[in-house]
Amino acid sequence: MCEKIKRVNKWLSSVFGDQTVPQFEVNTRTVDILYQLAESSEVRCSDTALLIDDLKQKAAEYQADGAHLQDVILQGVGLSCASLSKPAADYLSALVDNAMVLGVRDTSLGSFIPAVNNLTNELLEAEKSDRRLDRELKALRKRLGATLVLRKNLQEDINKTVKAQEVESAKAEERLLNMDFVTAKSKELSYRRKKAEDQLVSRNMDKTLSHQAVVQLSQEVIALKQEIIPLTKKLEPYLDLSPNPSLAQVKIEEAKRELAAIDSQLEMNVDFTQK
Repeated sequence: MCEKIKRVNKWLSSVFGDQTVPQFEVNTRTVDILYQLAESSEVRCSDTALLIDDLKQKAAEYQADGAHLQDVILQGVGLSCASLSKPAADYLSALVDNAMVLGVRDTSLGSFIPAVNNLTNELLEAEKSDRRLDRELKALRKRLGATLVLRKNLQEDINKTVKAQEVESAKAEERLLNMDFVTAKSKELSYRRKKAEDQLVSRNMDKTLSHQAVVQLSQEVIALKQEIIPLTKKLEPYLDLSPNPSLAQVKIEEAKRELAAIDSQLEMNVDFTQK
């Protein structure tokens, strides 16, 4: 733990330099975090130092090559930068800029052609990728349009469903209220019927005066009227004959008694139904 704190303090001093190191809470967690940061920072600083050394070495090599080429041109051709015309110097500068942009080591034709071919291939690949992306974008726009239409339809269906549900809920509530009313009314009628039956029982009402009994008597009256019709038809043939006075008198008396009994029963039933 002490070794880690010493290394962290050393690293913080190197980072802040002449500035005062901010105060921090010294505990196991903060020391571990700062120790990891110190190790990462030292590794990156080491890598950066190696990269700087490599770049310095390459710069020295380029400077040596440039000096050598300048000596060759000056001694072999007799040309120097001061002796070049302005167009030639501009061309030479443009050639150097192109070589730097293309990333070639020298300005020879053998270096430029592969670099240009590589850029051409990259351009073709970029155009191909652009066309592919354009197709994908069109497909996405088409799917997006279909999705928006579907979303709109779904939203309309949801709104219709919500409205229908509200209507059904109102109807269900109304049915529930009606059912409650009918139930209460049924209980009230049952109570009233029971009360009326109790009153009738307490008053010793004759069951023959009930509606059912009256209806039955009415049906019996109708049946008796139907029975009288054939008896009346039986008497019709005897009305035109010259009857034996004594026998006819007996038959007539019997028929009168039977007819009187039927009429009496019929009148009793009719009077009872009228009451």
